[in-house]
Amino acid sequence: MSTYVIGDIHGEYEQLLELLKKMKITKEDTLYIIGDILDRGPHPIKAMLKLMSMPNVINIVGNHEVMALECLKFLNKEITDESIAGLDKEMVDNLLTWQCNGSVTTVGEFKELDAEMRQEVIDYISDFSLYEEAEVNGNKYLLVHAGIGNFSPEKSMEEYSLHDLVWDRPDYGKKYFEDTYLVTGHTPTQIIESNKKPGKIYRDNNHIALDCGACFPGGKLAGICLETGKEYYSSGKKS
Repeated sequence: MSTYVIGDIHGEYEQLLELLKKMKITKEDTLYIIGDILDRGPHPIKAMLKLMSMPNVINIVGNHEVMALECLKFLNKEITDESIAGLDKEMVDNLLTWQCNGSVTTVGEFKELDAEMRQEVIDYISDFSLYEEAEVNGNKYLLVHAGIGNFSPEKSMEEYSLHDLVWDRPDYGKKYFEDTYLVTGHTPTQIIESNKKPGKIYRDNNHIALDCGACFPGGKLAGICLETGKEYYSSGKKS
């Protein structure tokens, strides 16, 4: 039985299949997805449906799921005069913000689902965790999508806001915990200044940063096995 974590998928369904094949994940293993399954890449809903079919997956919410959720609920309604009248400024702003962050592919595939499956996708996303804690081979891990904004060693995890965990980037030069590894996505490792291997998993100061820019040219989908520390990479985004 092994524990795996995969970084930001962003609709890269083929890269996801490739990584799962390389990991040789079985039903007895646990797979954590660190958020941002949706948006940008060509097949975000297809990737989501694949994960929905795997009972051993534990999802942590990313900022793209946060942006998507209320918008998908609105898009799933029957378009009537009443529903259009209920389109207030906040929802318009949410839809525009999401569109600016790569929602087109998510919306396109979502619309192709039947009503029952659209609701299943919404319900599935609604159950994503804000964070997860794991202990593997005596090592402690805290898994969050982005980081720990407004960090204080005196705070409990319940005291952090949604924004702290899904939007705020960590300081990779700072060791947040002496006895716990902070596992994150959200920040492509290509832009971590202290990363000596840009585009590879960043591991320093008790950080494990997994977003290797799968949806960008030259990027790859990345994951890690917590028991062995072995890193896994897709062959990269096809042009």
